[in-house]
Amino acid sequence: MSTILYPSPIFGPVHSRRLGLSLGINLQPNDGKLCTFDCIYCECGFNSTHRAHNRRPTREEVRDQLRETLQRMHDNDEHPDVLTFAGNGEPTAHPDFVAIIDDTLALRDTFAPRARVSVLSNATMVHREEVRAALMKIDNNIQKLDTVDIDYIRKVDRPVSSKYNVEDIISNLRLFNGHVVIQTMFMKGVCTTEETPFSVDNTSDEYVLPWLAAVKDIAPREVMIYTIDRETPDQGLAKATHDELNRIRDLVIAAGIPCTASY
Repeated sequence: MSTILYPSPIFGPVHSRRLGLSLGINLQPNDGKLCTFDCIYCECGFNSTHRAHNRRPTREEVRDQLRETLQRMHDNDEHPDVLTFAGNGEPTAHPDFVAIIDDTLALRDTFAPRARVSVLSNATMVHREEVRAALMKIDNNIQKLDTVDIDYIRKVDRPVSSKYNVEDIISNLRLFNGHVVIQTMFMKGVCTTEETPFSVDNTSDEYVLPWLAAVKDIAPREVMIYTIDRETPDQGLAKATHDELNRIRDLVIAAGIPCTASY
């Protein structure tokens, strides 16, 4: 089983299918996963098999290493398109996330004023008012919503908290008043790591139409749909086809919401 773990706190730049030349910011430990989801398709592996032993980077470490990297890139005439909070787990779960966002925006303005600041999040922390306020300051507030089917979520995204409630997530995403991008993974295949294998195909109308209704309710600025791109910890998963993604993309666009598909 191949696993990608990211250095902390700064990694890249790397080329993102959706965002361009991206300088990564990982607010979780560099030796394992620390996430509020345990997705069966996560490129970083399962939480249980890649437990972190090192601590998270501090606010000061993030700020200092980001400043050093942006200064070096600026001096080399290298300009990132985006500064992306991603990595080995949920970035908004860092206890100093709000302050780190403020630091990042200040450094962006100094060294890379054309770069956008993006956060890739699973939406488990958007119930916190201070987290939402910080996300309102950035350019790309990208929040995950793979489906509205709670059984699918519990089997595929596997929230760590037993209190996860998808209706609450949708309600809190509405609070962004459009300053949010919804990101959704569509895939096929079978989960083979559970005792009883099950289909993970969420490309049919059974899943797509209720999801689309929730997306329209949230009224995001944009929707990004995508499929598996790297090796997954569960070997039974498969990519959605171009035709399947295009169909879903076109349904979103027909609803009046910009949508892109990454294959």
